[in-house]
Amino acid sequence: MRNNIVHSNAHVAKSLRSEATASRAAFGALLLRDIAVLRKNLSEFIPRTIIQPFLLVFVFLYVFPQIGMGIGGGSGLTGESRFAAVLISGVVGLSIMFQGIQAVALPLATEFGYTKEIEDRVLAPLSVSLVAIGKVIAGTIQGFIAAALVFPIAYVIHAKGIQVQLSVHWFILLTLIPITGIMTSSLGLVLGTRIAPRNIGAMFGFIVLPMTFLGGTYYSWTSLSTIKVFGFPWLQALVCINPLIYVTEGFRAALTTMPHMNLYIIYPVLLAFCGLFLWVGIKGFKKRVLS
Repeated sequence: MRNNIVHSNAHVAKSLRSEATASRAAFGALLLRDIAVLRKNLSEFIPRTIIQPFLLVFVFLYVFPQIGMGIGGGSGLTGESRFAAVLISGVVGLSIMFQGIQAVALPLATEFGYTKEIEDRVLAPLSVSLVAIGKVIAGTIQGFIAAALVFPIAYVIHAKGIQVQLSVHWFILLTLIPITGIMTSSLGLVLGTRIAPRNIGAMFGFIVLPMTFLGGTYYSWTSLSTIKVFGFPWLQALVCINPLIYVTEGFRAALTTMPHMNLYIIYPVLLAFCGLFLWVGIKGFKKRVLS
């Protein structure tokens, strides 16, 4: 009898190991598939990724100074150089957000559509939650590439006399990129599973666009303290519900020496958004797959 019990326990352990091994192999295969698709579509991915940061930097840092329309509060080259640092750090955060949402939400709209392509993924020998997490990781990788493409644009495209004064704090930068990538890709998972495929285009007008303009891309959060009603900085308080403000302020801390939101606020809030969006996104993903 004892031999039977030992044999049974060994069989169960072997079965569990086999399931775990199969799940890891399937998860890795799905991730490699996404990377292979990205590599195959680089000719489409790179122009789509750089067009927005290129236009922002080109218009604000090259066109405006060249035609005599001052930026940076009209403080001459000093003010324009300070604005350049504000803008570049904001554009890095904005690029990660856009890429994270696009990389996850838009493909899900297709996969949950009439073709039901998502069924090919969920038939893999791993849990539905891991399929969703794989989507998030693939989006994070694309967000990292998008952020890396912004820096050469910033150093090359600006008017004569403007100095893009960046001061890189490597620890903050290298920890912030994966956190923001996961957060924005998880937000893409939420949007891709909660918004009907036919309405996914409206997402950019009603959700992404307000996030962009109220996310500190063109200004620092600290500067909003001057906008008050009855002595209360209402706009500075209002934008705190926007996840992008913590991303742009984090990159402002990572890339400049300018005033920024405290890192003791940025990191916990970003991690909280990561957990919230990932939980809501996985829950919505399961519901859409199993319904």
